[in-house]
Amino acid sequence: MFMEEYARFFQKKDALANHLGIQLLEAKPGYARATMKVRPELLNGAGVTHGGAIFSLADIVFAAASNAHGPLALALNVNISFLQTTTEGTILTAIAREDNLTKKTGLYRIEVMDEDGKLVAVAEGLAYRRS
Repeated sequence: MFMEEYARFFQKKDALANHLGIQLLEAKPGYARATMKVRPELLNGAGVTHGGAIFSLADIVFAAASNAHGPLALALNVNISFLQTTTEGTILTAIAREDNLTKKTGLYRIEVMDEDGKLVAVAEGLAYRRS
């Protein structure tokens, strides 16, 4: 049930995700998966995928996984490490998995991979869960 509701919300309300071409494929409590194809407008001056585009993909799956529990969850902190460059045409997949959940916080590990399964970036997000 949540996935259908969130997908409708996502398509209507998340303007940045829509602008970047991010497709939410799966979302359930503590887990989410999304993809994004690297288009020319997502490249930086060096001709590789802009870190902000990769971060946005990671942030969107983090938001989906942390909000799937029901109460509104907002990011307190996100750290990301970029491990490999990608170029135009690459299809990136981001997966967020919950590592720890308390009444007020949730800790998530986010991995971004290319279509060959190579790790492009890894992030950790801490969410605050409103009562």
